[in-house]
Amino acid sequence: MSFNLVNRAEGIRVSSLLRFSFNYIRNLSAAPSSSSQNPDASKKSKRRKKNLFEVAQFLPNWGIGYHMAKNHWAEVSYEITKINLYKDGKHGKAWGIAHKNGLPIADDPKKISGVHKRCWRYIPNLVKSSESSFSSTDGGQKLEPRAN
Repeated sequence: MSFNLVNRAEGIRVSSLLRFSFNYIRNLSAAPSSSSQNPDASKKSKRRKKNLFEVAQFLPNWGIGYHMAKNHWAEVSYEITKINLYKDGKHGKAWGIAHKNGLPIADDPKKISGVHKRCWRYIPNLVKSSESSFSSTDGGQKLEPRAN
């Protein structure tokens, strides 16, 4: 009797395994490709957007001193001055100095709102207009008048 139960249990396992493998192969062969359904699907970005802390974690010193902005902001950014992280590293609070067109709007840092929203980006080469005009006119050197 026990021999019969063991054989029956093995038969059930084998049949369920075969059923699973056949269903798996059938689903693979019948799955439509994304390019045949929507030709623009390959052009669309599949990356997950990041909140401020997920962007800042790859910068030195957690992004302090670097400029970050939301994707939909055209000329506004924040220079990060302080970050308080929670234990998971993806949440917290941040303070920064607001900048418009590379120039500070205020002198004092303020708390940045919307840091947990997934729309933040790092601004790699934000150059202030006063520095760029100074370096382009005289090569970055101070020019003194010559005595005749």
